[in-house]
Amino acid sequence: MKSPKDGKNYKTDVGDLAWILRVIQSIPSKKAEPFKQWLAQVASERVNQMIDPERSIDQAVADYRRLGYSEAWITRRIKTIEIRKGLTDEWKRGGVTKEVDFVFLTDLMSKTWSGLTTREYKKYKGLTKENLRNNMTIMELLLNALAEETATEISKQRNPEGLSENASVAKEGAEVAKATRKEVEKTSRP
Repeated sequence: MKSPKDGKNYKTDVGDLAWILRVIQSIPSKKAEPFKQWLAQVASERVNQMIDPERSIDQAVADYRRLGYSEAWITRRIKTIEIRKGLTDEWKRGGVTKEVDFVFLTDLMSKTWSGLTTREYKKYKGLTKENLRNNMTIMELLLNALAEETATEISKQRNPEGLSENASVAKEGAEVAKATRKEVEKTSRP
């Protein structure tokens, strides 16, 4: 890894977040104790959320509030999570099982209704690791939800099988959101 101080390359040990947290847990210093207690508290909260999933929703709402989102945005964002789950359940029912296929279908829908793939949309918004949906406006959330809910309903009626048929349904659902977006843009121009 290149040092920012002298520009030289040095061998560096790296690890993911779980590995780093395990290293911290193994530190015998009293100075690490507050962090270890915090880790135990977070783990306890997560176990409680697994026992009662509604706590996860409550935590998400609290986190969004802490991050400064409006109540209207939070309400819509939580609803979009439910809509997305319904769509992915439909895709699974239709035989879509590979993560790469979920990414493909999501990109197809995004490109259709917004004109941008997920990656392009994130770049447009200046995002790197952040969740795209957490950085959408209320209108963007609604349009995306319209695409997903429409695709879900079409899927329930047609029972598509395999990636190709699910892609056709996904695109059709996203076309409804695209038409709506164009109407909104037309009527909101000065």
